[in-house]
Amino acid sequence: MPQIFKVGSYLIYFWSNESKPLEPIHVHVSEGIPSEKATKIWITQTGRCLLCHNQSQIPSRKLKIIMSVIEARHQEITEKWIGYFGQIDYYC
Repeated sequence: MPQIFKVGSYLIYFWSNESKPLEPIHVHVSEGIPSEKATKIWITQTGRCLLCHNQSQIPSRKLKIIMSVIEARHQEITEKWIGYFGQIDYYC
């Protein structure tokens, strides 16, 4: 499970076994340890975030901060995605 970085106690990571065909670029967010009920956030071609779902029920104030950090670091995430999966596609 490739961890990208942390925002406070929240992990931002990829699942190493993303589905086939590979889904568009996204990250999972959970507090403490990776979880099947992690929040999922799509990253657009312009580096913006779109919330897919908030299954880990991150409070909206914290989620807004996390998403702003993800947007600020979208280039790093994109590079790590390509480095890990070898290809990239975007949700939008």
